[in-house]
Amino acid sequence: MLYLGSIVILCLGFLVTGCQSPDEKAALETGSPGVTTQEVVLGSSLALKGHASFLGSQTFRGAMCYLNHVNELGGVHGRSIKVVAYDDSYDPPMCLANTQKLIIDDQVFALFCYVGTPTTVKVLPLIEEARIPLLGMFTGANALREPFSRFLINVRASYYQETGDAVRHLVDDLGLNKIAVFYQYDAYGFDGLTGTELALKRFNLAPVAGGSYNRGTLDVQEGLNKIMSSGAEAVVMIGTYDPCAKFIRLAHEQGFRPLFYLVSFVGADELARRLENQQGITVVMSQVVPPPDRQDPSPLLTGELGYVTLLKRYYPEDQPNFVGFEGFINARVLVEGLKRAGAELTREGFIDAIESIHDLALGLDINIAFSASDHQGLDRVHFTRLENGQFSLIKDWAGIRAQLNASR
Repeated sequence: MLYLGSIVILCLGFLVTGCQSPDEKAALETGSPGVTTQEVVLGSSLALKGHASFLGSQTFRGAMCYLNHVNELGGVHGRSIKVVAYDDSYDPPMCLANTQKLIIDDQVFALFCYVGTPTTVKVLPLIEEARIPLLGMFTGANALREPFSRFLINVRASYYQETGDAVRHLVDDLGLNKIAVFYQYDAYGFDGLTGTELALKRFNLAPVAGGSYNRGTLDVQEGLNKIMSSGAEAVVMIGTYDPCAKFIRLAHEQGFRPLFYLVSFVGADELARRLENQQGITVVMSQVVPPPDRQDPSPLLTGELGYVTLLKRYYPEDQPNFVGFEGFINARVLVEGLKRAGAELTREGFIDAIESIHDLALGLDINIAFSASDHQGLDRVHFTRLENGQFSLIKDWAGIRAQLNASR
């Protein structure tokens, strides 16, 4: 088993369980929470089992492949980075219980790489009360951006940005005006629905129909019926990979062939795997990071410290993917913040250090910037299309328009 800097996890069996020594506990009690001379302890709650497990496990492994390497080199200011990770199965009450345990029992320094809107939103009051930083959430929810919180550090672009750019392409580049929304009936889905409605309003449009499903189920037929009857030309989809894939398959079987657009949280690689035998469908997905192409010569991917290189070293059974690459970027930001915070590490000092990052150029046009009033590091949205079983960058929207026109 690879050494992972004493990472603790309670499920899947791919990491070891550890406990604090009396000396470490004493150090935690007398100094900043989660900080000793030997290590800094972070906490994570994310889906490692259940219907969203790909999103949680790949976010976590993408981050850990970089943190493992940092630990092998001696850590940051002589401290190894330890991550205590608990499974919440994409369930808000479980996420809340995990977060309470991380803050109170585990005495973590900061929270890191949470996954999902309903889960993360559930713990916001606890974060504000504890005044503990949370960095690198795999969600673009507006509730993590407005009102502004000093303790929330987003790296990725928001769902409002994703849906805003998507609607612009659908209307301006593809000439589509009849746009419906299929969404998960919770905080995540509502956020994507609102973002789509706001974007359509700029064109004096509104959704022609809306359909939803309950989180954790595959009950999509009722929502599909509502959208099919509207004659929608495009469907904006705010969900997870299994229900979205079922919706698209059923639509195809029933002769409904609109353009399907999905936000990044859906999970490109798992969606592609579930649609690999479908022909004659047009599926577009926005991404908040570029494709992690294994052939790309960028040092950020295939260099000595690149995502593809480190993923192969620490998790050789995994394939590079958008979700893991985002987790890797989160880890890069975390380590940069720890470096800038200095040897005398405190929570407030760490947040100040993050706010001092004004132009962190990682490669692939990924330039991360924060400030005292802006805690979102990236704004750019990339668009990909499902082709030959994988999502690749869209370079020409005219080709998609021609395909849609030919199918009408």
